[in-house]
Amino acid sequence: MFLNSKFLFFTSIFFLFFQFESCHKVNHLSKDKYPVHHNITVTYFWIGESGNADNKDIPNRQSVWDDKWQEHYGGIDSPENRNGFLPANFIPNENPFYCALPYNDRKSKSGKRKKNAYKDIYWAEEKQWSDNESMCKNKWVKITKGNKTIYAQWEDAGPFGENDWKYVFGTKQPKNKINNHAGIDVSPAIRDYLELDDIDKVDWQFVSEEDVPVGVWKNTITRSNIYWQ
Repeated sequence: MFLNSKFLFFTSIFFLFFQFESCHKVNHLSKDKYPVHHNITVTYFWIGESGNADNKDIPNRQSVWDDKWQEHYGGIDSPENRNGFLPANFIPNENPFYCALPYNDRKSKSGKRKKNAYKDIYWAEEKQWSDNESMCKNKWVKITKGNKTIYAQWEDAGPFGENDWKYVFGTKQPKNKINNHAGIDVSPAIRDYLELDDIDKVDWQFVSEEDVPVGVWKNTITRSNIYWQ
């Protein structure tokens, strides 16, 4: 009876561990196999945006990876006061074609890298990552609306979430329910290039930098990484 009980105990532990590992399996894919997320609700935001009812009082002077995002960018990326795809009052120091997806590879309180980041993120094994480096920041994203396509760099977490790995690195729909289940935020430059409404639909996909074609999105490329005070 004792041996049978002991056997059943360890069998149960193994089964639970196997279930957990199966749910959170290693997610590495080659760059040509990144899935396309179809018909995702998109909203727009901007660097320097004040907290208000529309964004749940979350200001965008900082990003999850840059405490001085607005300063490093060069100013407020006003969605109304524009000069083509740029803000009217200054030339940005960083790429005006930026977006946010609801995942952060670093823990918001401690700043430590999430343990599962190495399993969740497709390109986690492509290089050695330093302690002050995000696996996500600056990654290129292909965004399509109708017959128009834009390429953007991932520069913040959102909308309204930082841990939706099953959507960002999988095939699930966004967990967020606000703004018609919005799953990606885009900059004013992207809004204008794709001629988006305030709330619209797009397809998006991760791409490697070598696969990003020449275009206005490459006039200024963001290379900065984590800056926390």
